[in-house]
Amino acid sequence: MRSKIINRRIFSATNNPCRNLYNTPRVRFAPSPTGYLHLGGLRTALYNYLFAKSRQGSFVLRIEDTDQKRKVAGAVELLIKDLKWAGIELDEGPGMEGKYGPYVQSERLQIYKEHINKLLDNESAYRCFCTERRLNMLRRDAMKHQRVPKYDNRCRNLTELEVKEKIKNGIPYCIRFKLSSDCQSFEDMIFGGIAYDVSMNEGDPVLMKSDGYPTYHFANVVDDHLMEITHVLRGVEWQISTTKHLLIYRAFGWSPPQFGHLPLIINSDGTKLSKRQGDVTVEDYKKKGTFPLALVNYITLSGGGFEHVPGAGVTLKTMDELGSEFQINKILSHPSRLNPDLLQECNRLEIKRQLKEPHLSQILVNKVQKLVKEKFPNENMNISDDHVRNVLNWATARVSNIDELVSTKFGFLWILPSSKIDLDKELLEKLLKNLENFEKFEQDLLKNNLREFSVNNNVKFPVLMKMLRGVLSGLGEGPGVAEMMHLLGKVQSLERIKAVLR
Repeated sequence: MRSKIINRRIFSATNNPCRNLYNTPRVRFAPSPTGYLHLGGLRTALYNYLFAKSRQGSFVLRIEDTDQKRKVAGAVELLIKDLKWAGIELDEGPGMEGKYGPYVQSERLQIYKEHINKLLDNESAYRCFCTERRLNMLRRDAMKHQRVPKYDNRCRNLTELEVKEKIKNGIPYCIRFKLSSDCQSFEDMIFGGIAYDVSMNEGDPVLMKSDGYPTYHFANVVDDHLMEITHVLRGVEWQISTTKHLLIYRAFGWSPPQFGHLPLIINSDGTKLSKRQGDVTVEDYKKKGTFPLALVNYITLSGGGFEHVPGAGVTLKTMDELGSEFQINKILSHPSRLNPDLLQECNRLEIKRQLKEPHLSQILVNKVQKLVKEKFPNENMNISDDHVRNVLNWATARVSNIDELVSTKFGFLWILPSSKIDLDKELLEKLLKNLENFEKFEQDLLKNNLREFSVNNNVKFPVLMKMLRGVLSGLGEGPGVAEMMHLLGKVQSLERIKAVLR
């Protein structure tokens, strides 16, 4: 019968074997270099970073590349680039000096070799000569008889003479850890008390593979200890392995760090994140025009970690504000449901925030100008700084990212209409004179003026609006005409009317 994790908030801090022995926390984000940074990975990095930032601690990036078959060229550089884009600053990591390096596991093989020998010497580990064929037979037999597939610990009982003889004959071997039938417990910083007897469902786990590379379980324990990591915040999928890691810590005679496991991130409908259903990597969000701070806030709004004020609505917080307000006991223990509407709102709020700061505002304006030039390379355009800022202020209530401003729908913002339209030139000349004498190009005032003009000139208002829309944009749909004229401004609006009258 398969045992279950016991999850109860019953373990006191005094009985918790995972005690923080350091005043200043040291945390790490330890991804595998297998491709683009996943949203779940960014969440793990972010919460580690905020935890360190909230306590003036250190944030370490460590690359766990012991599975060389899955390693993707250039992935480390992409990871660092994505973290920097998100505003997550490294205190230590690959390419940076630090007394705890190297920070790439494939560069630490000699360290693992030295430490595996310590476990062999104190008989906490042993050499296993079982072939892959035999292990496959064990798995098939277990499944056939509806048992939990696990290693039968056969090589644990080999004599010293038998081991020497097999090594002499050149038989390949891995090194396994001797699991004890011992229900380990720890206080999870997010889930509370956890207790689990790993030996009920697993055979002795491999610590060192036959190719000389360590497994995740061994390398991360050794590295966390040597790098003096005080708190481990990682995905909930590793929670079941933590009791195994505690046994390895005990075998070395080391005090373990404190552990906290972050719940899964899921779609709004409760399904697992997948590429088929939408964005799953940071790169996906970047390509769609998502701002870094918007994505960071989106993650925290879904996962907790902050005091919730009922009725406060969505507020965008800077990284410094997130760091100062972060509370690990406020992280939600249930799966984090993503709400795409929140992301759009965060992105709109970030546009507003940047517009209020002169330096950021100019950068934003330059981005829009570049987008317009790329989208409409052969057109006469109005992309002056003032016009772009006016458009951005107008757009924050209508679009969720600046890329939308160069869509066909909003082409009128930048270029004169290219197609000829049917129009009443006499009526349009009257309208031009009317607008030349109209001072305030405010939306409501413009709408009232145009409605009054239609009555005075015996033309139906919808007909007038259709003609004027064509003159101003050449589009059949879009924002209201008065809104369009307000956005273009008096000079641009009149210039466009004059252009079709020439």
